[in-house]
Amino acid sequence: MAMTTRQRAKLSRGIQYAVLILVLIALVVLADWQILYERVFNPAVIADQFPGIITIALKNTLIYTALGFVVGLSLGVILALMKLSSVAPYRWIATLYIEFFRGVPALLVFLALGYGIPLAFGFRFNHYVTVMIALGVVAAAYIAESLRAGLQAVPAGQYEAARSLGMSHTRAMVTIVIPQALRIVLPPLTNEVILLTKDSSLVYLLGMGLAQYELTKFGREGISGAGAGLTPLVAAGICYLIITVPLGLLSRRFETKTDRVKKSS
Repeated sequence: MAMTTRQRAKLSRGIQYAVLILVLIALVVLADWQILYERVFNPAVIADQFPGIITIALKNTLIYTALGFVVGLSLGVILALMKLSSVAPYRWIATLYIEFFRGVPALLVFLALGYGIPLAFGFRFNHYVTVMIALGVVAAAYIAESLRAGLQAVPAGQYEAARSLGMSHTRAMVTIVIPQALRIVLPPLTNEVILLTKDSSLVYLLGMGLAQYELTKFGREGISGAGAGLTPLVAAGICYLIITVPLGLLSRRFETKTDRVKKSS
């Protein structure tokens, strides 16, 4: 007797659950838990990372992320408006910028600003300024595209109504259109903060002292200690999760609210 669609679906789920359970059992049986405890999840080594991993590494990671996001958002708004401009050269410049920085790895941007600028012009930016610009110019390309989509999603009647009330183009965009677009693109902007947090790990390319270490650099230096194993990197990973998991939950909350508003409108 042929199975129904529901029976086939039930059988498929059962097989998938069985395979998953077998894989977990294999991992538990085959793993060397003594080595994992000593070299990867050693509580004593994790304790040695404090308070530096919080007061130096985590703090600097948050600072680098915030600086990059401020520049990225500011420049991204300008680029999004240029991309939608009726002036063709503005659109060309914005498109060229966005395509270039979306196509070039952030690593190359860090190297260009950290070493290319000093070679070409004979001066070097302050460490924090270099990080801010490197993270910001890359983030701006992605934020600009998100904002462009958000601006186009705002009903044209909103802008036209503002203009009919005597508002200038700039005032209508700043007070009416852009705030609504920002609410629409809050989820992708939150995801961009998560990406910036992880991209801040590229700061090590610039060379820095202990006071400027971020989480990845702090963890990499920690594994050079006697008997440390990979535990310092695990501690750094946990600190990244302390930042990114709440941001991920916040992003999903924004998405839920946005969907609710769309359904009610």
